[in-house]
Amino acid sequence: MSAPTVTVRYFAGARAAAGVDTETRSAATLDDLVGQIVASHGERLEKVLTACSFLVDGTQTRDRSHALGPDAVVDVLPPFAGG
Repeated sequence: MSAPTVTVRYFAGARAAAGVDTETRSAATLDDLVGQIVASHGERLEKVLTACSFLVDGTQTRDRSHALGPDAVVDVLPPFAGG
């Protein structure tokens, strides 16, 4: 069985590091997804991800073993300054 297709949305510094706003990936867990996007986008994104939090279908998680369901939406959110 193949991994579910998920949508990844990047915000602020993560978007700048990835060079894209949104992309689609196939990944079973958040850890799988992070490995794929680091492999594709490189060290700059990897550094940004150390400070990022993730929303999976609107729920915040830092648990990299979090399972991703079909059509999940993963938001990559770096810390935001200001108010």
